[in-house]
Amino acid sequence: MSAPVKVAVLGASGYSGIELLRLLLRHPQAELVAVTSRTLAGKALSSEFPRFRGIGVADSLKFTNPDTAALKATGAEVAFLALPHGVSVEYARGLLDAGMKVIDLSADFRLRSAALYKEFYDHEHPAPELLKEAVYALPEVRTEEIRKARLIACPGCYPTSILVPLIPLLKAGLLNESPLCVSSMSGASGAGRKESVQLLFCEVQNSLRAYSVPKHRHLSEVGQELELAAGRPVKLTFIPHLVPCHSGIHTTTFAGLNPGVTLEQVGETLRAFYSDSPFVRLLGPNQCPDTKNVTGTNFVDVGWSFDTRAGQLILMSAEDNIGKGASGQAVQNFNLVCGLDPTMGLLNI
Repeated sequence: MSAPVKVAVLGASGYSGIELLRLLLRHPQAELVAVTSRTLAGKALSSEFPRFRGIGVADSLKFTNPDTAALKATGAEVAFLALPHGVSVEYARGLLDAGMKVIDLSADFRLRSAALYKEFYDHEHPAPELLKEAVYALPEVRTEEIRKARLIACPGCYPTSILVPLIPLLKAGLLNESPLCVSSMSGASGAGRKESVQLLFCEVQNSLRAYSVPKHRHLSEVGQELELAAGRPVKLTFIPHLVPCHSGIHTTTFAGLNPGVTLEQVGETLRAFYSDSPFVRLLGPNQCPDTKNVTGTNFVDVGWSFDTRAGQLILMSAEDNIGKGASGQAVQNFNLVCGLDPTMGLLNI
């Protein structure tokens, strides 16, 4: 086995960053050489996150301020950016110029159009030239492109749960042009590890609510990828909901089938598309995914059904929003970029 790849994590104090650290500390081919956080600089990793005590370098490695020259001096070959939207882009160019490959968990490089970015994120993109280079890295769809890339844009959590069932069907031309309707539900960790009255336990517990209606930011990347898959404009309504649990996403999508398309064809298309995709578990027709079976993993479970009364195909998926929806997927992309087995470090459940 070759020497482990030296990696750095920028922004290691959020929920996605913590999960990323957990995965990398146990990864047999990753050597964690740097973790950055302005607020935690100088503290040992395990002193801030006691769950990591006694694991790898967690007791000796200290948080530092995010400085490109210092990161380069550690010998880091790959930098994970677990930073807020709008912050990752500040570091990406310098890291790339320093010779590192960059795996970004934020939304800063997911969109191909700077104009679309401005529409959904309310400011100009600071590095529009990098949008042309970045690979929208849904591993099951762009495996070869990811292997060759140096700037990886990991998909968002909601988009992953929506795109996995839909892309094969749109590519195969099975869906008609009627609007797609998507309802997704996510645990509170999807909002990030920040102070917010709306996310207090007493506000979330025993309650369920929709939010960001009718224009959630993830709608931009979902629309982009669906249109690329279909080769035509795709109409889409997407409504996210906050549910009283820590993590997990469940998505239900309603779509129209083209004349003559059967539920059996839907299943055959999904099975053929994901035949070599170890993290996509196809449950079969009339099987409903459950978030309890995917939390803490990098799996996405998919089921499908057909409502004969309404003439609607029903697609269902479940994933962990900080696993397959963020950090697990980032590590899956790391494995591809580094020429490793895509499942390495991700099958401990």
